[in-house]
Amino acid sequence: MMRLPEFTYHAPRTLAEAAARLAAAPGDTLLLAGGTDLLPNMKRRQQVPKAIVGLRHVAELQQIRGTGALQIGAGVTLTRVVRDPAVRAHYPGLWQAAAQIATPHLRNMGTIGGNLCLDTRCTYYDQGHEWRKAIDFCLKKDGQVCWVAPSSPRCLAVSSTDTAPALLALGAKVRLVSTAGERVIDVADLYRNDGIAYLTRRPDEILTDVLLPDAAGWRSTYWKLRRRGSFDFPVLSVAAAVRLDAGGRVAEARLVLGAVASQPLTAARAAGALQGRPLDDDAIAEAADLAAALAKPMDNTDFTLVWRKRASREFVAYALRELRGDDMRNVRLQVARQSLDHVA
Repeated sequence: MMRLPEFTYHAPRTLAEAAARLAAAPGDTLLLAGGTDLLPNMKRRQQVPKAIVGLRHVAELQQIRGTGALQIGAGVTLTRVVRDPAVRAHYPGLWQAAAQIATPHLRNMGTIGGNLCLDTRCTYYDQGHEWRKAIDFCLKKDGQVCWVAPSSPRCLAVSSTDTAPALLALGAKVRLVSTAGERVIDVADLYRNDGIAYLTRRPDEILTDVLLPDAAGWRSTYWKLRRRGSFDFPVLSVAAAVRLDAGGRVAEARLVLGAVASQPLTAARAAGALQGRPLDDDAIAEAADLAAALAKPMDNTDFTLVWRKRASREFVAYALRELRGDDMRNVRLQVARQSLDHVA
């Protein structure tokens, strides 16, 4: 049995108190929301904080507000995100992403803020302490070498958050709060392409809210590749959103790839290739080729990297065909091994 290391636990009731607790020792303190990522990491000694600030009782983080634009507290569980009628009706890409995370039990505990801050993953990192010790650890924790690419000067652990690509495609922002004040940034600016320092959130900051713009006129979707139809982290994800003009041509588009780098990758050239064009087969094929060129998966997760690279083109095409209005339910079931018809 893997046991947690010793730590001091704080259970603040307000955001101000939580920020103060974190600011007291930001280098040795971590935040706990649902705990579905942090607690297993602590048991494997990947993260060993001296103190934990639990956010479960901070009411300011538990709300969903708004009608046009939407404000989702970082402490809102993934189950509540999936069950919220406004999310499902106006932000289907986010709904699909949240609905495909883990299992119902874990979605009951996990939060949207926790999923955004999900630790990067790697075959050589996500192991027990003794296993990692046997290979002299790795660059991400306690070692000197990235075993994925031993000559690499940086860690290549992969971003496996489901909600981040969807929120990038939707043009969302996040609010970060500390004792020094607050700031609002694009979700895209929350990440950097570094497996260790993958977040731009400062150690003394709390991610408090996800801010979604009005989705009127937008269509969005999220596709996820994994070995099983549930529980698994993505080994490839595609989030797409388009706004069509009155003539059925693409006025705006956003395409994002997840789980192929240490941060979600925005495929700006691919999205630009769609503008002013109908979502016909030629436009979709061109955008899929351009987006897939960004995908440079490494041998740090499930499936072979060559096949994952090839699959990225197909999944971009699936996403765009769905936004065009094609019935993709059978394709989802066959290639993505998932059905969203009965998710609640």
